[in-house]
Amino acid sequence: MSDAAPDVVPSARALLRERDYLLFWGSRWTGGLAAQIQSVAIGWQIYELARRTMSVAEAAFVVGMVGLVSFIPVFLLTLPAGETVDRYDRRRILLLCYAWELVTVGILVWATATGTASVTMLLCVAAAFGAARAFMGPTGTALGPMLVPRELLPRAIAWNSLAWQTASILGPALGGLLLARSTTLAYSTALCLYATAAVFIFLLRKNTQPVVNPGSRLALVKEGLVYVWKQKIVLGAISLDLFAVLLGGATALLPVFARDVLHVGEEGFGLLRSGPAIGATLVALALAANPIRSKAGLFMFFGVAVFGAATIVFGLSKSLWLSVTALAVLGGADMLSVYVRQTLVQLVTPDNMRGRVAAVSSVFIGASNELGEFESGVVARFLGPVGAAVFGGVGALFVTALWAKLFPALRKADRLE
Repeated sequence: MSDAAPDVVPSARALLRERDYLLFWGSRWTGGLAAQIQSVAIGWQIYELARRTMSVAEAAFVVGMVGLVSFIPVFLLTLPAGETVDRYDRRRILLLCYAWELVTVGILVWATATGTASVTMLLCVAAAFGAARAFMGPTGTALGPMLVPRELLPRAIAWNSLAWQTASILGPALGGLLLARSTTLAYSTALCLYATAAVFIFLLRKNTQPVVNPGSRLALVKEGLVYVWKQKIVLGAISLDLFAVLLGGATALLPVFARDVLHVGEEGFGLLRSGPAIGATLVALALAANPIRSKAGLFMFFGVAVFGAATIVFGLSKSLWLSVTALAVLGGADMLSVYVRQTLVQLVTPDNMRGRVAAVSSVFIGASNELGEFESGVVARFLGPVGAAVFGGVGALFVTALWAKLFPALRKADRLE
């Protein structure tokens, strides 16, 4: 773009005229709220069950196992899912994902109400949800850009993140309150919210069938992998997120910190879980109102570095409010880097490849989140929860410095256009 080109950012009001986008946004919010309540309930319940027979370190390892079993189906299914998303109606795929989640959370309601829930059963359900997420992630990422004009895409991405983050504030806090009353009530609430999200997607009117590229399934999957490899900015952005969050995923140990480090119980646990989303929502609101216009790469590296530093502070904190503050800073920094990554990836990727590229990105993100939980559980087994958090924060800072050297094009990325 020449320097003389006008610097026009479409108003946020333009999104309010996009009916299908508003339904999609509502689905992301209600589905995100359900996922947060469910995640809080599973994490707390599995830790409670494990502590009946295990030490703190051993039970922390079991909590970390939730991440591993959730990631295995993501790793195995996401690339084929991406090809499926680029071949079939994306609205229908998303509806099937919600149907599967309704079945699995229904199992949690029944097992908890009847007292038959066990660590093994909860791990199996976590794996089943991982299978749904393998398809839901690429589908949602590829569907969103079909519902808005291209010039609204950067702002829509910010609002998409805002939907998730506001749900992530309310979800853990609400989950903690529901858990204090009944674990069955928490799961039942998630069930109703997933059903609402499915209704929103059912009401979409726009054509969500992608233009299908010719070629075999294997060839199309390979094409997506080659595209990501050649686009060094995309590769650098999603791999930076992978390794930084993989090492800095100490927030997976929040049940351990809530019960045996800070001693704040279920409601304190919900507050801790809300901490990252509070910071992320504030940053998402700022980005939705004022999208980044220059020095995008530097903003991303800054966000990851602050993420690592805040993780260290959280690990060393002995105060609930300092811990929540550190988590809020951590969440805001992560939101900044995620916004840059998602915008870069979606702007440079053609629509008929968005499913496959989103699938590759989902594998990286799934590895960072779920394997990050497992890594934190393993390190906590040997260093304790505090040592695991500090180790992860230092690792995230190291990755930030290394990636800034390995991917100069990402560091120098300027305008998100």
